[in-house]
Amino acid sequence: MTKKTELGLDNEGIRKVMKKGDYFADMLGQLGLALIANLVGQLTYFYTDKVSLAVGGVGIVMAIAKVVDALTDIWFGNIVEHSSGGNEKFYTWMKRMMIPAGVVVVSLFTVPKNIGGTAGLVYVLITNVLMTAVIYTLISTPYAATMVVRTKSQEERSNMGIFRAIASYIAGIIMAILIIPITNALGGNQNAWIKFGFIVALVVVLSLLVCYSNGSKAMKSIITEDGADDGTEEEKVSFKEAMSMLLRSKYWVIVLLFNVITAVTNTMVATSAAYYCKWIFGNDNLVAVVGGFGLLGSILGFGISKLMISKCGVKGAINYGLLGTAGLMSIRCIAPSNIVLFVITGALSNLMQMPLMCLYGVLLGMAVDYNEYKYDKKLVAVSSGAVGFGSKVGGGIGSVVLTAFLAAGAYDALH
Repeated sequence: MTKKTELGLDNEGIRKVMKKGDYFADMLGQLGLALIANLVGQLTYFYTDKVSLAVGGVGIVMAIAKVVDALTDIWFGNIVEHSSGGNEKFYTWMKRMMIPAGVVVVSLFTVPKNIGGTAGLVYVLITNVLMTAVIYTLISTPYAATMVVRTKSQEERSNMGIFRAIASYIAGIIMAILIIPITNALGGNQNAWIKFGFIVALVVVLSLLVCYSNGSKAMKSIITEDGADDGTEEEKVSFKEAMSMLLRSKYWVIVLLFNVITAVTNTMVATSAAYYCKWIFGNDNLVAVVGGFGLLGSILGFGISKLMISKCGVKGAINYGLLGTAGLMSIRCIAPSNIVLFVITGALSNLMQMPLMCLYGVLLGMAVDYNEYKYDKKLVAVSSGAVGFGSKVGGGIGSVVLTAFLAAGAYDALH
């Protein structure tokens, strides 16, 4: 009896293939990607307050980088779809990009000193486009697709989604709690942030290496049983035809809009915390306190995620997270300078969003399954890339809105 058979069947009669070690290795892939994403989310504060670049210029440059980033998601999704290697190709791209990812993570903070505002902004644009639009996309797009090709079990996909959400929040909390205190302890200047960048780069490379090694081995050992996916190449579809199919798939459009909406709110919350603590509460080290209570809410949220999804279904869990968070942020507006209210609403918001955060991959898997049903084509990679487009657009919108408010208030990092 094979190891796959020993794992049994899920509630729908689909053979299980994932062991505990597989979940952990897959989670590390998300950890590496989430560290990059959350680090990028802190760059606006770094560029304005540590490198002294103009806030308006930083906002424009970051918006341009987001637009380019969003467009490459679709393009690279098509490139991955047309690359060779069966299902293993989705992990091969991770192998190719992990070292460049580590190098560029550090380069984000090595803005040359005294080269002038315009030259500094050009450097920021180039490094951010390389990081987010090229390297990150060429890892995240095929990585998102691995959830679909790794298992056909919705139960296992849901479990993978939970582990990936845990990794995302671990990365988010690391940045929210540790980045300001650590960089301040290291001197609080640009060199301190460069040192922190080296640490993050090392963790990113090691995490992606473990995920690649496990996933590549799993794809090579696939056993074709009961119609299981044997990793053979799907018939290639032109980019134009693939996009036409996706735009006519109502479930893919729903996933796209879901990514846009959540990315807008998550980007604004992550990027604004340091500014809020520094200028409203008077101490940017308070991001550790805010992040700590946020972590508590996240842990409790993970505890109820599986129960919430099973009881309320996918749609109910999404409504719970989005509407609950909107209500809490409305309450926060009543007394915006009250730190107790700020911390409590943030922690409860994290709790309410946890079930929702566990469903990103599950929703993508459903959209891909619907593609196969409607068109007899899975379109795994291009679906992943185009859905990532929604996340990047949402992140860009969030960054633009935040910097627009800072510029409107004549923000000055020195006063």
